[in-house]
Amino acid sequence: IMKLTKAMIDSGDRLSWSSPLVVDKHCVGGLPGNRTTLIVVPIVAAFGLMIPKTSSRAITSPAGTADTMETLAPVHLSPQKMRQVVEQENGCIVWGGAVSLSPADDVLIRVERAIDLDSEGQLVASILSKKIATGATHAVIDIPVGPTAKVRNQSMALLLKQLLEEVGNELGLVVRTLLTDGSQPVGHGIGPSLEARDVMAVLQGLPDAPNDLRERALTLAGAALECSSKVPPGLGKSIATQLLDSGQAFKKFQAICEAQGGMRELTKARFTYPVVAAKAGKVSLIDNRKLAKIAKLAGAPKSKSAGIDLHSHVGESVEKGEPLFTIHSESSGELHYACDLLRDKQDIIILGENS
Repeated sequence: IMKLTKAMIDSGDRLSWSSPLVVDKHCVGGLPGNRTTLIVVPIVAAFGLMIPKTSSRAITSPAGTADTMETLAPVHLSPQKMRQVVEQENGCIVWGGAVSLSPADDVLIRVERAIDLDSEGQLVASILSKKIATGATHAVIDIPVGPTAKVRNQSMALLLKQLLEEVGNELGLVVRTLLTDGSQPVGHGIGPSLEARDVMAVLQGLPDAPNDLRERALTLAGAALECSSKVPPGLGKSIATQLLDSGQAFKKFQAICEAQGGMRELTKARFTYPVVAAKAGKVSLIDNRKLAKIAKLAGAPKSKSAGIDLHSHVGESVEKGEPLFTIHSESSGELHYACDLLRDKQDIIILGENS
């Protein structure tokens, strides 16, 4: 893994920054809607730490961080432009493929996308090579664990945690991993525009903002802030909360978008189809993979406004006929594809008895 990581770093450019402390953040993935980066970056940058974030497009999911950010601002920046944005605003959220930092990784991603695969060693090398190539000194890595997430169980998560921390350490990168709940999607939206809508709701403190997305982002931002000696251990999250609730993080996000080429208006899908509960009950299980597959058939991430709007989470009670989720699509043909899969897969959201 070490050799692969080094080879991947050497395959491209490596950035260096004026700041002695450069933070980065990554999520292992497999969890629809987990768009915390767009909240973490402005919080960390507003605090004054440098966080040059390069993100990938979707590999096997309905949206990658770069796809979601692209609905709000340009992400295809040259290395010179990226540097300019970071030096001006302390942070950026750009597509990694445009800045040729670990080009071998982009080739491997294209292969993975074609065969719907992610291998463990490849995953570790991919994550760490990108963090080191962007010039990071510290990285916070989110590992969602759940039966239908990318990392299925605790033992696999602990192995990944150990590999990331040990290989990172060997390469001079301080890695902090957080094992998080990966049992169900995060927020309401799955697909670029719908996820961006959730992010904006959290940043603006709107009443309908998804609390799970907010809490995850604050936990990760807190861990990132604690990389700085100015932040005592255990106080990162409360500082992150203050930066979000005061509006400073949203102001910083707007500034980053403007610096990257200007903020964009979100688009809405032309066609929608609500999927309703066949009976009353309590949501006991949500299959991340099947939900992601439907969002992809509906046109995500290619059609930015396509995807799924999830109305119910695990533990919530629903009435018969109440919408569980709504499929969004740009074309009636793609909406039909997504609905066809629904007929085959009745177990996407499982309802138990109301206790």
